[in-house]
Amino acid sequence: MYIIIAILLFGVIIAVHEAGHFTAAKSLGVKVNEFSIGMGPALLKKQKGETLYALRLLPLGGFCAMEGEDEETDDPRCFTRQPAWKRFVILAAGSAANLLLGLAVLIIIYAGAGAFRTTEITGFMEGSPYESSSAFQVGDEIYSVDGHRTYFVSNVTTYLNRGGPEHDVVVIRNGEKLLLEDLSLAPLQFEGETEPKYGFYFQGSVSGPLMFLRYSWYECVDFVRQVWMALSDLIAGAVGIDMLQGPVGIVDLINDIGHETAAAGGFGAAMENIAYLGAFIAVNLAVMNMLPLPALDGGRILFLLLNGVVHAVSRRRIPAKYEGYVHATGMVLLLGLMAFVMYNDISRLIS
Repeated sequence: MYIIIAILLFGVIIAVHEAGHFTAAKSLGVKVNEFSIGMGPALLKKQKGETLYALRLLPLGGFCAMEGEDEETDDPRCFTRQPAWKRFVILAAGSAANLLLGLAVLIIIYAGAGAFRTTEITGFMEGSPYESSSAFQVGDEIYSVDGHRTYFVSNVTTYLNRGGPEHDVVVIRNGEKLLLEDLSLAPLQFEGETEPKYGFYFQGSVSGPLMFLRYSWYECVDFVRQVWMALSDLIAGAVGIDMLQGPVGIVDLINDIGHETAAAGGFGAAMENIAYLGAFIAVNLAVMNMLPLPALDGGRILFLLLNGVVHAVSRRRIPAKYEGYVHATGMVLLLGLMAFVMYNDISRLIS
């Protein structure tokens, strides 16, 4: 059951992404030839006006095919003949829709929360060297670590664990921000704890009628930061490409989360955890799709900017067919990466 739920979750996320492109294109007067959910053979098709609507067999894909997107055409309503600002809006609309989907799911999850934990220090673990120092005091709220805003307790540990042992920490003390520079902070093993910790207790909370909106936004922003951190670790070599997970691995993860959570807290708790992971996947897709790589929306936006520069210098534009070749090549490479990741996912399942 949870595997089916996971597949449907992917379908919804992709449908929302393509619906973002479709809605923006239609609203701006661009001709859309086909709007499809899924890939492969069509299960259902319906022609309505100039657009063919299709539901296809494989739920892990979809597309919004606009007139003249990758080829030359004389149609005045084709994508390539639109002003640059319209094309930018259409290209960015898919990621914007996924971002809004992730935020909406988080709002629904957090709407019933009575209070939210804060980064206020309420005490120190026995033997903590920071209790006797003048750096931190009970009541301090850790506002940022090394320039990174800390919305949640987990953010404090995440950013303290990155980089060297020296950190710049901003705390809110008596209502004012105080910068604590070049603090030497390292996790220590405390009695009764299963893993090294920094020795702080965070038990403060905040409540209010609209706090769930604020913390839903904080969580959405934190999702974006997590994706960027993962990308930077991948580029820096801190994690290998074999650590990437594709649809197969994510479906397996959702299946495990569903069964484990249901065993501990029931079906409702399982669905809440799956929805939370779905929000993260939606935001992840929004960020990844805006990377300036061929075949992605970010790559198309990059070509849009390059076209602007070329036109400003030479009064010419890059022919659409050449841009199409670049994106087609990027798609082949992307599919190759997806095949590699899927192979790793299946190998991990077998082993």
